Amino acid sequence: MSHKSFITAHVLDSTIGKPATGVEVVLADAKGEEIARAVTNEDGRVPELGPQTLEAGEYRITFGVGDYFAGQQKASFYPRATIEFTVEAGQEHYHIPLLLSPFAYSTYRGS
Repeated sequence: MSHKSFITAHVLDSTIGKPATGVEVVLADAKGEEIARAVTNEDGRVPELGPQTLEAGEYRITFGVGDYFAGQQKASFYPRATIEFTVEAGQEHYHIPLLLSPFAYSTYRGS
């Protein structure tokens, strides 16, 4: 069984039904201090983001969606999609997926 990072992410471009490759992803604490930075791979995933554990508390993950669409020469409304979430004590893994289009996005707690 492969080991998972404490925080992982996945971006799906719903306009084309494919993973969004090359999206910058930044993990920060509640004060906005950067903890880690990565870029989605060819499967739209960030399999390793940040330390192996995080203290309980509030965090944010920011996806550079404006740059992603600009790279495809597509207009978009959001320069970034920022998701704030709470880490609870005793948890082993958090997966944060982003379903993306140029003018909308949604997220949920993945597994």
